[in-house]
Amino acid sequence: MKYKAIVIVLIAIATLSIINSCKVEESKNEQVLFVGTYTDGESEGIYKFNLNLGTGELTNQTLVAKIKNPSYITFSPDRNSLYAVSEVDDYKKDDGSITTFRVKDTSLVYVEEQSTHGANPCFVGVSKDGNLVAAANYSGGNVAVYNALENGNLKPSPQIIDHKVLDSTRKAHAHMASFLNGELMVSDLGLDRIKKYTASNNNFIPSNQKELVVAEGAGPRHFVTSNDAEFLYVINELNSTITMFQKENGKYYGKKTYDTVASDFEGESFCADLHLSPDGKFLYGTNRGENTVVIFKVDETTGKLELVGREFVKGDWPRNFTIDPTGKYVLVANQRSNNIVVFNRDAENGTLSFVSQVDLPSPVCLKFY
Repeated sequence: MKYKAIVIVLIAIATLSIINSCKVEESKNEQVLFVGTYTDGESEGIYKFNLNLGTGELTNQTLVAKIKNPSYITFSPDRNSLYAVSEVDDYKKDDGSITTFRVKDTSLVYVEEQSTHGANPCFVGVSKDGNLVAAANYSGGNVAVYNALENGNLKPSPQIIDHKVLDSTRKAHAHMASFLNGELMVSDLGLDRIKKYTASNNNFIPSNQKELVVAEGAGPRHFVTSNDAEFLYVINELNSTITMFQKENGKYYGKKTYDTVASDFEGESFCADLHLSPDGKFLYGTNRGENTVVIFKVDETTGKLELVGREFVKGDWPRNFTIDPTGKYVLVANQRSNNIVVFNRDAENGTLSFVSQVDLPSPVCLKFY
């Protein structure tokens, strides 16, 4: 009987080991995706999915936070905090808000909400060390820069960088705020500028190169740099172009502009998001209206772009998109057709092929955990 009991215990241990091994293998084969949405329809806030890296399917849809219009979300570098802007103008009078969540086992725990000191915030960026968080207020035409504590909480009374005072004829629309090599860069769609700020005495002041200029009426929306930061690419919402800048003596200079929509396309189209592949060899951008992802091959020496093609997004109004950490899949959030589409990415040629799709009301921001 004693021998039999030992055998039973050993079998139980072996079974648990197999189960745990399967769970580990399963977790390695999945990536967790968080999705920000607009909540003026059926959506309730921030959702979570699992992306199966083998099949490219999104499963296990879960509402993880009820919050109004979380149109942009991002994680702290240590992945312990998630910041979400609420694209509204009534948190306080003419103000939107930013909410801090603690991330616990891929669930979100509410921490606090505070004002962004401007209307309709549409982007939130975090510095590489996690000490600074910046929210871009589109309608407010300004940027709020917060200091973050060690636990990720945001200190009140952020620095407000106001673009409305910079031009008396055009309306400021801060659209993206990102930290790069110790500087804060802000694309302003209304001013047709990418403003640059340098840290000085715990505040940001205009840098030596105060701004990068795109064509009048272009409407710079998002930007991305090459891995070595020698090249910077800006996607322009209003004239459907991408402008390439190259660094010379520490400053960026505009070199060339590329069309994102086909020459024979008829109708209105507006660019949205922009990303480089993990290896830096391909640049992707979304066209709302033409409803495509445009694909460019990047010359890693000159930074110049060569058109590869365009892929229909199998939906309407592609907003934000993302490339999974392995570089295998491109996921596109189609705001108006209420779906997220997964494409397989050919790493050698940069091309995309449809894999799967899932329904979700008004998805506009995709972030992998």
